[in-house]
Amino acid sequence: MSRIVETDNFGRDYPGEKFVNLPSMSVEVATAVAEAINNAFPVNCLRYWKVVPDNYVLSPAFEP
Repeated sequence: MSRIVETDNFGRDYPGEKFVNLPSMSVEVATAVAEAINNAFPVNCLRYWKVVPDNYVLSPAFEP
């Protein structure tokens, strides 16, 4: 099972990731949903949505 994570599109050190508020789903369904979200925004959008396993640990945002 998989989940969708909103992350930084430019690979910075502190992406401030968040899980999308959807239940766990199959990899195929999660991939289709993530692709639909990504296709709705321009390529150079600051955020990107990716599929990760259920046990994925989110990367934090920068905190000074």
